Amino acid sequence: MPKIYIDIKKLFFFIIASLLFFAKIITSQPRYQIGAADWMMLKRQAPGAFELCKEFGCDGVEMDMGPLGKRDSFQNKFNDENESKKFLEAIKPYNMKVGVVAMSGFYAQNFGTRENYISLLEECFNTMDKIGDVKIAFLPLGGCGNDWSFNKTKRKNIIYRLHLIGEVAKNRKKLVGIDTPLNANDNLKLIKEINSEGICIFYKFQTIIENGWDIQKDLKKLGAKNICGIHATNTDGVWLKNDPQINMPLIKRTLDDMGWSGWLLVERSRDTSMVRNTRMNFGANVRFLREIFNFYPDPEIKLNSEGRDPDYVKTILERSKKATDELSITYTLQGQNILNIIANKYFKLNDIYEERDKLKKENNELAEFQCDSKLYRSHFEFNTQLSMYLKQEDIDRIKDIMTYDVVKVTYDAHCEMIPTLTEEEKHQIMAWLIEAREMAIDAESSNKKHEMFGKYKGRINNYLSARGYDLNKEREEWYKRINEKEKNMSR
Repeated sequence: MPKIYIDIKKLFFFIIASLLFFAKIITSQPRYQIGAADWMMLKRQAPGAFELCKEFGCDGVEMDMGPLGKRDSFQNKFNDENESKKFLEAIKPYNMKVGVVAMSGFYAQNFGTRENYISLLEECFNTMDKIGDVKIAFLPLGGCGNDWSFNKTKRKNIIYRLHLIGEVAKNRKKLVGIDTPLNANDNLKLIKEINSEGICIFYKFQTIIENGWDIQKDLKKLGAKNICGIHATNTDGVWLKNDPQINMPLIKRTLDDMGWSGWLLVERSRDTSMVRNTRMNFGANVRFLREIFNFYPDPEIKLNSEGRDPDYVKTILERSKKATDELSITYTLQGQNILNIIANKYFKLNDIYEERDKLKKENNELAEFQCDSKLYRSHFEFNTQLSMYLKQEDIDRIKDIMTYDVVKVTYDAHCEMIPTLTEEEKHQIMAWLIEAREMAIDAESSNKKHEMFGKYKGRINNYLSARGYDLNKEREEWYKRINEKEKNMSR
C-alpha cells in the first residue's frame, strides 16, 4: 500500500511538472503570430521594415530574399558578409524575429524553367540560417503561370523540382511553403505527388476569393498539417476589417477547430484611396488581425473616459483621431497612446472649465485663479506626454491640427500679402503665432481659440505698421495679384 502511495505521489508531481513545462512553451510563443511582408511595405531587407513592424505590434517580419530578375542569384544582402553583419546589427534594437523568408522573385520568374533553382533555394536556406532560427521559406509559383497544373509535361517537371528542393529542405530542417493557384482538393493531390515532407502549402486568402471558393471549407479540407503559413489578406481595395469577402472571426474559429497554429502575414489589403500610406494600411490590418487572433496590447496611456457620456467620448475620439490620421500613426501602438493623450487633453479642459463655471457662482475671482492654475499644469503635462512618443515637429503638427492650422494660414497670408518682408520680420511673425497657438490650445471653445489668435494678429499688425508698412495698401495690392492670377487661370 505505501508503495502505491509513493508511485501515485511521484506521478502527481510528474504531471504537474509536465503541465508547467508545456505551459511555459505555450506562453512563450503565441498560437497565432502576426507579421507583415517587408517587400510590400517597400522595405525589402531594410531595417525600416523591422521598425515599422515594431510600431504595428507585430510578432515578426516576413523578410524577402530580394529581387531576382535574370540574375543567377537574388539581390540579397546576406550574400555579402559585411552587409549581413551590418543588417543584423541594425535590426537588433527592434527585437523582432523573422518568421518567414520569402522568394517573391518567383512571382515573376518561372520556377519551372530556372536552371539554377536548387542553388537559389540553397541561397534562401543559407540566409535563413544566418538570420537565426527561421524554419519556413515562402515560394510562390506565380511565375509558372497556371497551365502547369493541368499540362502533364509542365506538371511533371514542377513536381520533380519541388520533390528535390523538398528533400534538401528536409535535410536542412526547413519547410518550403508553396503558393499555388489550386483549391484544397487539388493541393492535396499535388502534395501527394510531390511526396516530400519538406514541402507544404503557404495558404493565401486572395487566391481562394478570386476563384470564388469558400475559405472556411477549403481550409478544413486541406487540413492543418498541410499549411505552414497564411497570407491573410485579399487583393488591394479596402482594409481587412472593411472587407465583406473575408469573415475573419469565422476563419479564426475554423483554424481553432483545425488545431492550426503559425504565421498570419499581411501582404496586401491596402486601401486604394491611400495605397502608398504604409503606416495606415499595414497598421490597420495588423491591428485587426491582432484583435481577432491574438490580442492587441493595451496602450500605456489610459483613456480617461470613465463616467463620461459615451456620445461625448466618441466625438472627442473622432476629433483626436484627425491628428493621428494626419501623422499616419492611428493604427500603431504609438498612435494609440497619442490618441489617448489628445483625447485626455480635451477631457481635462472640459473638466477645468466646468469646475470654473460652478465655482464662479460663489467666487468669481477664485474660480478664475484656480482655472488658470490648473490650465498651466495641464499645458505642460500635455507637452511632456507627447514628447515621450513624438519628435518636436510632430508635436507641432498635432497642435496645429488642434488649432485649425491658423498658424500656417496666417503666416502664409502675411508672406503673400507683403512679399518684401525680411527674414527677421518673418521670424517675429512666426514666433508670435506659435505663442498664440500655445495659448489657444487651452482655450475652452473654437471661438475662444480664434479670439486668442485675433489678439496676436493685432500685435503683428501693430509691429508691421511700426516698421513702416502701409497694411491697407499692401492688402489692396495683394487682392489685385490674386484677382489677376484667377483671371489668367480662367483663360
